[in-house]
Amino acid sequence: MSSDRVDAESKVSGNQANIPARVRRALDIDDGDKLRWHVEDGEVRVAVVQRRTGTFSEFEGYDGATDTDATADHDAWGVSPE
Repeated sequence: MSSDRVDAESKVSGNQANIPARVRRALDIDDGDKLRWHVEDGEVRVAVVQRRTGTFSEFEGYDGATDTDATADHDAWGVSPE
């Protein structure tokens, strides 16, 4: 993030506000990111929590090549019977 000052403003409509494009670019805000708000003594701080990408990129999944028996495997998966 740059230390350069970025001035911008937006209008609130229906309890929602747009983030100006120059602010989104300066903070590298993208779809799916979250904003964490902190209000103290009349001042607001906003932190960008960027969405992690590739969470399942290494997940191979189950291709169905091996038969499974949910009843027999139930306890092996750590699930307690009701």
